[in-house]
Amino acid sequence: MSSTIDSLPPALAKIVQRFQRATDPKRRYEQLIWYGQRLQEFPEAYKIPENKVPGCVSQVYITASLDSGKVIYQGDSDSQLTKGLVGLLIEGLQGLSPTEIAQLAPDFIQETGLNVSLTPSRANGFYNIFKTMQKKALGCTNE
Repeated sequence: MSSTIDSLPPALAKIVQRFQRATDPKRRYEQLIWYGQRLQEFPEAYKIPENKVPGCVSQVYITASLDSGKVIYQGDSDSQLTKGLVGLLIEGLQGLSPTEIAQLAPDFIQETGLNVSLTPSRANGFYNIFKTMQKKALGCTNE
């Protein structure tokens, strides 16, 4: 399933449009870092193996909980750019239902233009973070 901006949840569509307006790769990186800086403080107690994203070169942690049927994420990374990817995804997926999150395809990253700026290991990390967030969202429904 391919995503176009119209089929994305509003918050994610807004993020994609922001990146589309930033045509300079340096500007995109600055924007990505900005998303990472907006993340809430991630409690040390949550930095446990169950919350670690597998397959990432950086240390990346994601938690998800359900509040009134909507997924609430928290995340962190020891790398500025990866933390930015986490921040971007949290801002884009926060408050959606587990089903809405599960139905999304990660190909919206191409719409941002970030995929051309990311190294293969970061692009792979993005995919792993996204997949982990989907899995955790679906796990929320069973709690």
